[in-house]
Amino acid sequence: MKKDCNFYIKLFSSTFVISAFTFGGGGVIIPLIKKKFVNELHLIDENEIMDMIAIAQSAPGVMAVNTSAIIGFRLAGIQGLILTILGTVTPPLIILSIISVFYNSFQSNEIINLVFRGMQSGIVTIMLDVTIDMINIILKEKKKISILLIPIALYLTIFTDINIFFIMLICFIVGCIYAVFTNYKKSKEEAQS
Repeated sequence: MKKDCNFYIKLFSSTFVISAFTFGGGGVIIPLIKKKFVNELHLIDENEIMDMIAIAQSAPGVMAVNTSAIIGFRLAGIQGLILTILGTVTPPLIILSIISVFYNSFQSNEIINLVFRGMQSGIVTIMLDVTIDMINIILKEKKKISILLIPIALYLTIFTDINIFFIMLICFIVGCIYAVFTNYKKSKEEAQS
């Protein structure tokens, strides 16, 4: 795609709008990013966006900013990275600035508290949708190790007191070992033929 001024405006405005209307953390932004950049703009394919999201989740920092930075860099280099980060951080900065001015009246307003409780229900639904999408992609790829890690990670998360960071770290290490072993086995088979 040609990278003219409209392309850069589209990058900024897309991340700005997604960030402005997303409440509830990084997991909630995933389906919106996927819908915008995969389904609407057709700039990234579905497998690539899931890889980017996995990298963004693994990196330290805010997931929404990490994801936007990776997408921006992938689509338009450093300029894209800067624009997508600005598009992602500007709405929360504006919203939090306004809220800080009116914090005392927001804190005691029952209607606003009810709105926030209602938003929590929507957030759970969106996160469930993301989880189902990711599981479907893993099942389509038919990678046995990934299919095996899903129930194990779920069990460890729900039924043990192991910190989620360590569960993710274990899955990462197992995935790396599996990738190295698979590549070694593949290169050995190629050398024999």
